[in-house]
Amino acid sequence: MNDPIGDFIIRVKNASIMKKEKVSVPFSNLKLAIAELLSVKNYLGNVSQKSRGSTKSLEVELLYQEDGKPVISEVKRISKPSRRLYTKAKDIKIFKKGFGMSIFSTPEGIRTDVDAKKENLGGEHLFNIW
Repeated sequence: MNDPIGDFIIRVKNASIMKKEKVSVPFSNLKLAIAELLSVKNYLGNVSQKSRGSTKSLEVELLYQEDGKPVISEVKRISKPSRRLYTKAKDIKIFKKGFGMSIFSTPEGIRTDVDAKKENLGGEHLFNIW
């Protein structure tokens, strides 16, 4: 697998489209940080770490609106392994006027566009979610 972050966000999106309750993905600390941030921002439910023998996985609960539509309607990967895209703190723009979110990998950890701008942190623009 060349793009573990892209794989993670697409698995979550596809599982929510198929109305699954939970999705399991291979574990990494970066995916855990992203999932916890999305959980805090109410895009995902509970995030837990599972172990089966020597392999670890990340189990993510998916959230749906009252009418049954998934909370995550779309994701777009911005920075890819073949083309990294870095953004300075002053150049960060609020995504969809606050109705979506951009996720950045900063020196202080994973941050949303609003938090990175507030903390004056630039970094790699990972993906947009809405």
